[in-house]
Amino acid sequence: MVVLLVPQATRIAVLLNPNFPPFEGQERDVQEAGRALGVNIHVLRAGSDREIEATFETVAQQGIAAVLVGSDPFFDSRRDQLVALAARQMVPTLYHFREFAAAGGLVSYGIDISDTHRQMGIYVGRILKGAKPADLPVQQPTKFELIINLKSAKTLGIEIPPMLLARADEVIE
Repeated sequence: MVVLLVPQATRIAVLLNPNFPPFEGQERDVQEAGRALGVNIHVLRAGSDREIEATFETVAQQGIAAVLVGSDPFFDSRRDQLVALAARQMVPTLYHFREFAAAGGLVSYGIDISDTHRQMGIYVGRILKGAKPADLPVQQPTKFELIINLKSAKTLGIEIPPMLLARADEVIE
């Protein structure tokens, strides 16, 4: 998606939290994706508020064209800080939950939280009716949503391709 939004990007960063247990797997997956796309990906590490501030300064200094914020509860709780820093540095930033785009972030693509909560409720209901948790199949999220914030795109001078707008689940104007 970054390639569609910032086609000239040769340097992309991914912000990950080294204190988050899946960090190593996330980092490995990001590097593999970068190699497959032929894009130079810089992994930025931030596990504290101060480190988040420093990473966005690094983004500006190194001329990084776009940032992807990794999925992490730590980052979720700092949504406003991340969106504000991305806006201040004028760097296109992509997130994993719609709340980031609603708060002013450029784009979010990730699971539909409401659908996931509904699925959890169904499982709880089955357990309360006597089903053994060990007998229930493991489920993965199946509903994903793409949210685009056109106001942020305009501020960044990014024209969202019509194909991407057509695929969006929600467009914030």
